[in-house]
Amino acid sequence: MITVIIKYCGKKDNAKRFMEEMISSHIVEEIRNEKGNLRYEYFIPVNDKESVLLIDSWIDQSCLDEHHKSPLMNKIAQLREKYDLHMEVNKYQEIIDKKDDKFIRK
Repeated sequence: MITVIIKYCGKKDNAKRFMEEMISSHIVEEIRNEKGNLRYEYFIPVNDKESVLLIDSWIDQSCLDEHHKSPLMNKIAQLREKYDLHMEVNKYQEIIDKKDDKFIRK
């Protein structure tokens, strides 16, 4: 599984307004319905009112690559420009090791 964490930063409430438009325009719903998408969720940091976090997970790199080629990416890029957002991006490949189970409360 591939997980991308994006921190969208903007002035005042621009990041929050971006998130709201992503949801209201159904782009989020379309992404969630793309082949291989496992998770697409926004979060608002408690101590940072000018940012929004996105956690975006995919089955594998090929599904993420297809998403990046989709027409939805143009819509997302236009909204980023509209709200003048900057991004910090971290990408992880998740590997669950059975040794970690003892630290995870289920």
